[in-house]
Amino acid sequence: MPRARSVPARRRAKRRLMKRVKGYVGGRHRLYRTAVEAALRAESYAYRDRRARKRQFRRLWIVRINAACGTRGLRYSELINGMNKADVKIDRKMLAEMAVNDPRAFDEICTLAKAAVN
Repeated sequence: MPRARSVPARRRAKRRLMKRVKGYVGGRHRLYRTAVEAALRAESYAYRDRRARKRQFRRLWIVRINAACGTRGLRYSELINGMNKADVKIDRKMLAEMAVNDPRAFDEICTLAKAAVN
């Protein structure tokens, strides 16, 4: 009985990998072993940075909200505390959007938060 070999499956796997690393520079898109390492590394960075992006956006929103609060004589922590006490449920993404694009609505939220704190 002839020896079974995994040629078609291996070829398919290599083709799939080489398609994934197309566009990488140098041997990373040409040499199989280097391509495997580059793909693994790229995937781990992508996984890590999908989570990091969420943290960075939250920081950006907080900076924007704090800047908008400062012009209204309020600190970020006071605004969030006042919103919690007034039972206003708006996330930071929407608050930042309102601070930039809808200042009147943001003014009303700041007024509510000030009233709830005092």
